[in-house]
Amino acid sequence: MLMHERIIPYLERAGLYHLARLNSQWFWLDKPLVSAFVERWRLETHTFHMPFGECTVTLQDVAFQLGLPVDGEAVSGCLGEFEKYMEGGRPAWEWFEELFGEQPPPNKVKQMTVHFTWFHERFRVLPPDATKETVRIYARAYIMMLLLNSVIWGQECEPGTYMVVAICGKP
Repeated sequence: MLMHERIIPYLERAGLYHLARLNSQWFWLDKPLVSAFVERWRLETHTFHMPFGECTVTLQDVAFQLGLPVDGEAVSGCLGEFEKYMEGGRPAWEWFEELFGEQPPPNKVKQMTVHFTWFHERFRVLPPDATKETVRIYARAYIMMLLLNSVIWGQECEPGTYMVVAICGKP
């Protein structure tokens, strides 16, 4: 998805602008360096074994490098019972429509998971004549895509099972 200048204030407000800047225009990935680190990673100890000794990357290291805030409650785990956490017991899809202005077509949904491609196809380019509300909807979709592209999900839970609740917040 393209980062339009009109959604930047929303990214800044969410504390995610630095993460959004890590794309091919702003960030160059040194593939041989990444490969070298992968080869030195030891899963048993969660450390890198370097010629000078062991090295661990902490949450504070990542927060410093990416400029992300790490204060507050962690968002983790698998949320499978949306209705239990929804305001007034509202169905999750009503809330989804309120956040994104529409519901995805049935062929882009699997149980409570929205296919990645729907967000990409639907919100790829912000219309030039977009209203303030449309910009907010595109900003939510951009944040959703940004986090889906940036976060490594656990194997026990598909990303979509809690992405709407955990990431987008109320409109």
